[in-house]
Formats: sequence, C-alpha cells, structure tokens
Amino acid sequence: MAMPDLTATVIPKLGEADDESVEIREVWADNMEEEFALIRDIVDEYPFVAMDTEFPGIVCRPVGAFRSPADYNYATLKANVDMLHLIQLGLTFSGPRGELPVLGAGRRRCVWQFNFREFDDARDIFASDSIELLRRSGIDLRLNAERGVDARRFAELLMSSGVVLNDSVYWVTFHAGYDFGLHGGLNKLAELLDVERVGESHQAGSDSLVTSCAFWKLKDSFFTGSTEKYAGVLYGLNAEIDVSAH
Repeated sequence: MAMPDLTATVIPKLGEADDESVEIREVWADNMEEEFALIRDIVDEYPFVAMDTEFPGIVCRPVGAFRSPADYNYATLKANVDMLHLIQLGLTFSGPRGELPVLGAGRRRCVWQFNFREFDDARDIFASDSIELLRRSGIDLRLNAERGVDARRFAELLMSSGVVLNDSVYWVTFHAGYDFGLHGGLNKLAELLDVERVGESHQAGSDSLVTSCAFWKLKDSFFTGSTEKYAGVLYGLNAEIDVSAH
C-alpha cells in the first residue's frame, strides 16, 4: 500500500513540549484494558507507531557458517529473543504530520509504556551490564514482577487493538531487530537532530517518543520524496539500501 502524503509535516518540538505537556502513560496489569481501549480509539487517526523495547541484553551468539551478515544477525536475534523475556515496550502514535494524540482532562499529548512481569533476575539469563543500565535508568524490576502486565494477555489485546494486522499502520523503529522480535546510538542521533528528550533515557516510552520525533525530523530534512522504499526494512536484517540519491 502506498504511503500517505506527508508533505506538510509538523515535527513535534520537544523543546516546547516539555514534561508537563507530554505524558508517558504507564501501563500495568490493573489498567491495561483501559489503556488499550484508548489506543483502539486513536490508532486510525494516528497510524504512525514508533516502538522501542527494553530487554535483558544480548546473552548468546550463534556459531557456524552464514551466507551473509544479515543471516548471522538474524540467527543472533532469533536465539536471543527465544531465550529472553521482554521488560518494557514503548509505543508512540503520531498522525500524518507528526502530531501526537491528546487525551485526558489535562489535554496532554500521550505515549504509552507497557511494563511486563515475566523477567526474573533470580531465575532468567541476562547480560549484567544491560540490567544494571536499566536499573540506573529507573526501571524497578521488583515492581514489574508485582504489577506488570502478563505477556499473553497483552498479546490478546494487541491482536484486537487495530495496531497489528492493519495495512494502514506504519511502524517506525531505530535498530529494530530486537524490538520487533521481542539500540547504538539513539541518543546520538537525537543530539544530531536537535530532538530533546521527555522522560528517562533507556526507558521504552521515552525512547519510542525520541524515535518518533527523530523520524519526522529525518523525513522533513532529508527524505523529501517517498519513503516507500524503506518499508519493511529492519537494520542489519536486510540487504543494504542505496540512499545516495536521498
């Protein structure tokens, strides 16, 4: 399906939209159904979905001969995703000009951060440096275990939300192999593009918002033509794309 006309892009300016005007909505087991009801209401109007995940790091790498770097990267991705539990998922919805949904009595622009319960650092394998980074970034693994959403119930609600299995939805990601299976330089890219952060770095809601804003800035500044040729491309898992003409 062809991409919609994006010529009149309005890039979210997070320097103006500070913490008080952008809300990262925390999703737990006790409010997940209500939050999915909101998502179902807005996905048609805001079909550009930027996604970020937080997970326990890369814990294994495959051995053997591979036909290409992409094949090796995919084998690494699959082995790790099959072994690991998701910790957080961030979703930022935006409209065809980069605008964010506005919800609630306070009329604040919103992004969503889902906190999952399955990971147990006393039982599960993980990369120590990755978990330490997440702890320093404010992720409370004990709280996730106590209040986090059940991944199976999340999947059920996601399937009926209109976010997936919907040809009118466009996914926006940064180094997204692990995000879709389950960064790097997102902070550096945001710095180069003068995108200011709302919330904590290395938390999925904030990172998904930065990803969304970086996409719209890149699109507005560099990709003035169609972005159709980049549809379905995941970093490290596809053949290289010639961007010299863009």
